[in-house]
Amino acid sequence: MNLLGKKGLVVGIANQNSVAYGCAKAFQREGAALAVTYLNAKAEAYVRPLGEELNAAIIAPLDVLVPGQLEAVFDRIQSEWGHLDFVLHSIAFAPREDLHGRLVDSSADGFAMAMDVSCHSFLRMAKLAEPLMTDGGCLLTMSYYGAVKVAENYGLMGPVKAALESCVRYMAAELGPKRIRVNAISPGPLRTRAASGIKDFEAMLERAAARVPALATIEDVGNLAAFLVSDGARAITGDTTYVDAGYHTTS
Repeated sequence: MNLLGKKGLVVGIANQNSVAYGCAKAFQREGAALAVTYLNAKAEAYVRPLGEELNAAIIAPLDVLVPGQLEAVFDRIQSEWGHLDFVLHSIAFAPREDLHGRLVDSSADGFAMAMDVSCHSFLRMAKLAEPLMTDGGCLLTMSYYGAVKVAENYGLMGPVKAALESCVRYMAAELGPKRIRVNAISPGPLRTRAASGIKDFEAMLERAAARVPALATIEDVGNLAAFLVSDGARAITGDTTYVDAGYHTTS
């Protein structure tokens, strides 16, 4: 998992419990130089100290719903680095009223916003990263078991994550000739800020803990992510890889 000399963008750190932070720690441990983003001024107070701890060369604001912010991040990467080796996309959002209700009751605006933030933003990142990945690269995103099976209280995010996993396969085919690999990681239930928005999440976590020997951690996810962006995974693309201690195999 030697990442010496590689440069990567990590999107989605909210605090020290974030999956994206677990991944960033693994990337930095293996020698990668990082650019990290924070959602807004409120989030900056939590993310900037973590970015400094990671020796991040770039720490920048990024709300994918704000026009121009994503482009500004990649412009800065172009200016300061000139190239990019990997991107980690670890963001998702759905309005609470749509997430907590039935899928058939979800609003058109809520569904569209969930798709934009959680799925289409990954496509936008890929398009901006492509010209910077002159020697090939890797694009990673985060999914969940609810993309392929009905997960209790996951609702609207199930179809959104299913779309994201489909995008991974099509992107892998389209970008493969440029040696750009695209993969999804599917962690089991984790106690993160994002997961706390799921209705009755603590009960979900308890049920998961009863079904597997031990719940996966953000460090486990980070170790997998570091491998997938490394040259050792150069033949792996278009996949969704589970890191959930076998949770997805149980009934």
